[in-house]
Amino acid sequence: MLENKNDQRTPISDLGEFGLIDHLTKGISTIHSDTIKGIGDDAAVLKMNKNEVQVVTTDLLLEGVHFDLAYMPLKHLGYKAVVVNLSDVCAMNAQPKQITVSIAVSNRFTVEAIEELYEGIKLACQKYQVDLVGGDTTSSTTGLVISITALGTCLSGDVIYRSGAKVNDLLVISGDIGAAYLGLQVLEREKQVFAVNPKAQPDLEPYHYLVERQLKPEARTDIIKLLADLKVKPTAMIDISDGLSSEILHLSKASKVGCSIYEDKLPLDPQVITTCEELNLDSTTIALSGGEDYELLFTIDQKDFDTIKGNPNLTIIGHICAPEGGINLITRAQSQIPIIARGWNPLKNETHD
Repeated sequence: MLENKNDQRTPISDLGEFGLIDHLTKGISTIHSDTIKGIGDDAAVLKMNKNEVQVVTTDLLLEGVHFDLAYMPLKHLGYKAVVVNLSDVCAMNAQPKQITVSIAVSNRFTVEAIEELYEGIKLACQKYQVDLVGGDTTSSTTGLVISITALGTCLSGDVIYRSGAKVNDLLVISGDIGAAYLGLQVLEREKQVFAVNPKAQPDLEPYHYLVERQLKPEARTDIIKLLADLKVKPTAMIDISDGLSSEILHLSKASKVGCSIYEDKLPLDPQVITTCEELNLDSTTIALSGGEDYELLFTIDQKDFDTIKGNPNLTIIGHICAPEGGINLITRAQSQIPIIARGWNPLKNETHD
C-alpha cells in the first residue's frame, strides 16, 4: 500500500483555481509532435495536417458553484454550457465545429427536465452550426454536473495564443463588460426577496439586458469573422470569462509584458451604469472583476489602428508596455493603480479575493 509520508496539508483555497492548475501541471510536457500547444491557453492546439490545426477545450459546470437552478432555467443552462466552451474556441481564432456533452444527474431530475436542458444544448448547436458528436451520462448524489468539450479548426498560421502581445500593441475589447455580473446580483436579490415573500413577483424589465447577459451569453464568433473581413490579425487573444482584470494578467504573464488600461475607455452599457448607482457599486470595479462576459480581449499592432477605430463592436482600452512598466489602471484622475486579479475564482474562499 502506498503511503504519503508528507504530513503537510495545504488548503486548495490557498492556491485558487489557476494556482492549483499551475501547481499540478508543473513539469508536465508533451510527447507527441502533433501536440502543438498543451496546457496554458484557452484551448489545446493539435496538428491536423500541414495546413490546419484543431483546438480542443473543456469546461465543467457544477450546480451550486457555477449555476443556481432557483433562477437559471434548464434550457438557458444548456445553451450557456455550450457557449462558454465555444468562447474558448473563438479565443484561439478558430471556428467551432463539434462538441461532446457529459452530464451527471441526481434522482430529483425527471426525464422532462433533462429534455429541457438538451433543448438549450441543441439550440446553441443550431445557432453556432456545431455538431453534438458524443458524451457520457451518469448519476450524481449532489445535483447536476455538466462537462462539455468543444473542438474547432483553423488554418495553422491563423491560430492566436495568449503569448504574442508585443510592446506598443493596442489592447482591444469586443462588446461591453460588467453586465453579466450585475445580472447575477439582480437575480440573487430577487431570490432573497422570494425567500421572504413567495408571493412577490419580480420586475426584471429594468434589468433585461443584464439578466440576458447572465442567463444567455453569446460566443463572439462574429468578432472572429469581423477581424478576418477587416484583415486584422490579433497578436494575442483571450476570452473574458473570469473578469477583465484576471484575463489581462493571464495575457500579460503569457506574453511577458506589462500594460496600461484606461478607466474612461472601459465599455459599459447604460444599464450597467444605472444599476451600479442603484446598488451602490463602483462600475469600474464591476467592469474589471465581474466575469462571465465572454467577450474577446486581444492585442493588435498599431498599424491596424485606422482599420478598427470607430468600429462599434470594438473598443481600444489601453496599450502594451515593457514588463517593468507593470500592469496598471490609469484612472480618470490620471493616477496609476496596479491591477490585481479580483475576478471569479471558485477555489478561493471568496469570489473576490
